[in-house]
Amino acid sequence: MSQQTINPARTQGLPDELPPNATKAAAGIALVLVAQLMLILDATVVNVALPHIDADLSFGPAGLSWVLNAYTLAFGGLLLLGGRLGDVYGRRRMFEAGLAVFTVASLVAGLAQSPDLLVGARALQGVGAALAAPGVLALLMTSAPDQAARNRALALFGAVTSGGMSIGLLLGGFLTDVGSWRWTMFINVPIGLVALALTRRYLDETERRPGRFDLVGAVSATGGAVAIVWALIQAPEHGWTSARTVGGFVAGVLLIALLARTETRVAHPMLRPELLRHRPRVGGLAIMALVVGGQLSMFFLVVQFIERELGYGPMASGMAFLPFSLAIFGMSRVTPSILARVGATPMLMTGTVGLAASFVWLSTLSAGDGFVTGLLGPLVLNGLSAGLVFMPVTSTVLSGVEPEHAGSASGLLQTFQQLGGAIGLAVIVSVYAVGAVPGEFLPGARAAFLTSATFATLALVVATTMHAGARRRSAVEDAVPATA
Repeated sequence: MSQQTINPARTQGLPDELPPNATKAAAGIALVLVAQLMLILDATVVNVALPHIDADLSFGPAGLSWVLNAYTLAFGGLLLLGGRLGDVYGRRRMFEAGLAVFTVASLVAGLAQSPDLLVGARALQGVGAALAAPGVLALLMTSAPDQAARNRALALFGAVTSGGMSIGLLLGGFLTDVGSWRWTMFINVPIGLVALALTRRYLDETERRPGRFDLVGAVSATGGAVAIVWALIQAPEHGWTSARTVGGFVAGVLLIALLARTETRVAHPMLRPELLRHRPRVGGLAIMALVVGGQLSMFFLVVQFIERELGYGPMASGMAFLPFSLAIFGMSRVTPSILARVGATPMLMTGTVGLAASFVWLSTLSAGDGFVTGLLGPLVLNGLSAGLVFMPVTSTVLSGVEPEHAGSASGLLQTFQQLGGAIGLAVIVSVYAVGAVPGEFLPGARAAFLTSATFATLALVVATTMHAGARRRSAVEDAVPATA
């Protein structure tokens, strides 16, 4: 009887079996996304553990910030180099090398018995992340069997990238509460070892791009990025006009100028100039930097409100970000279909409006607000809006890039993420400090949240400009047949 109730029309057009490489492709995508999550969440996983680290190793107020900054500096400064190395020597090979360095450094960091050793291990983690991260997007693209799968992978990549920081707070709080701050480092070791063991089984090597290595470009790109990130990290502590901050910016600008001059003169450049001649790609990079810069207030300011005003402990503070993370991952399930229907720029415009609104909402926090009345709504709105932005930005930046240059484009995208985050955090901390009242959290936080709203509004302006430009190009293309 049950066989007679089957409607054959419903099965027409459906494949009898999955493509031969479907299982391998799905496993490869999952493997790369897990590695990306590990690299991203390590930027925040130690945040809620910092007081425990200080109590254990006696860092002191000034030195403690380098537990975070050492990772950011090495990660952000070496991304362009990591992307180029992947193009030249193979992205799977550099992905493996980066994972190996990151895993060993995590073990050393967890065993560290002195501040210097912990900071050095964190810097080495950043080196490993910079080698592995640029290959993630390229490996995602080569692992996905078709365009629909690539769009889904990009959506998940955006969700992992944007939600990874909040997951880091959740994981860091849990591990610190139930064990020790050292487990925020040790947790990477088994994940890294499993990923390394499975990489060659589920990921194919990408084609290597032959040619001489651009040494001057490598040195100037890495040095320029390190100098700028270092100056931005130093700015809140030493001041924007201090000799250290200004000197770092000057050195960074000079090195970037040397990079620009070099890349137009060598046969095999570190960063191909044509990547920055594509206006939508440049716009996407600007949006990425502005959005990530604004998002840093979520993790710097909201964590303080939760812990100082609401009195939450480390694990509860991490759990408070769960609605934000769930909103991002929920939105990632539908962004591929939305992108196919409306295109990237309408999604970017809608998402940046939502982000700006969420920051303005957060700026209205008062001392009498609880989690539900003050934070839940803006956290969910921010997560949904971020989920709308990250996938189309990634798609826009990588669109039209030749496969042999995908590593460089990915490194460029993630460099703008790191620089945007460093700039955003430095500006937000400075604004917060100017408006702060001793013993009170909210006065300075209001202005800082509005600064994040300004970042999101600037991203909206860029997205609107991109949309107008796309409409003009479409009108010109439609007019050509009529005038021919």
